[in-house]
Amino acid sequence: MDKRKMGPRPDVSPKEQVKLLGRIIKYTFSRYKFSCICVVVCILVQAVATLVGMLFIQSLIDDYIKPMIAAKSTDFTPLAFAMLRLAIVYVVGLAASYAYNRIMVNVGQGTLRNFRNDLFTNMEKLPIKYFDTHQHGDIMSVYTNDIDTFRQFICQSIPQVINCGTTVIISLVSMLIMSIPMTILAVSMAAVMLVVTKKIADKIKVNIYGKQQHD
Repeated sequence: MDKRKMGPRPDVSPKEQVKLLGRIIKYTFSRYKFSCICVVVCILVQAVATLVGMLFIQSLIDDYIKPMIAAKSTDFTPLAFAMLRLAIVYVVGLAASYAYNRIMVNVGQGTLRNFRNDLFTNMEKLPIKYFDTHQHGDIMSVYTNDIDTFRQFICQSIPQVINCGTTVIISLVSMLIMSIPMTILAVSMAAVMLVVTKKIADKIKVNIYGKQQHD
């Protein structure tokens, strides 16, 4: 029976996780600086376009529908131009979304290739003992599963975090401009929902763990 096995992975502290995250971002940004900047710009454009579309409902009612009803007018020209402007905003948002996803495909695949090449170069310098004490499947798993997870983190997780963070900030600022009391109420309700959800999740986790121990 083959006695080679993968050694236990040490626990990583939160501080080390943040440091590792910084290294990953620096590794990617150093090789694809212009692409990363374009991705951030496209994400900002998409978030603004989405928010403009949401806020257009208020303008649609206050600036177009109400005046038309009050004047009993059948002239839809101003409304048509407003809808045209909204359509252009949505097209720009869709184009920005497509652009940053397309760029991230190139960044992800390029980073995947570079990371595998660097890993192979460094692995060639390892002593023979390393390969004698690690299974071949474990070593190949680093090149396939682990690095593919790294690619997914770069292509999906980081853009989603930036997108969500930008959307939350822009939405919060817009809510504050429109109505401070309603913003406070909405934020308070969101905080209550988070606390309740966390407590329910903790109870479910304890129950599942207890059931597993019982079985």
